[in-house]
Amino acid sequence: MAEEQVKEKDNFWFIIAGIIVATIALVLLLKQDETKHLKSGAVAELQKETFSKIEARKTSNVTGTQGN
Repeated sequence: MAEEQVKEKDNFWFIIAGIIVATIALVLLLKQDETKHLKSGAVAELQKETFSKIEARKTSNVTGTQGN
């Protein structure tokens, strides 16, 4: 009976370790999928467009050539 309890306890820690490893693997896979759009260059293009519009608005406020 004592051997069965020890064996069950050993299996318990293997299950816990398996759950931890599976969780870490899942997080890494989801994080990799989440950052795919950054590699495509779409974010950089959007930032460039946004900053150019901000810059145009700043200069239009100074010169008064374009309404807000």
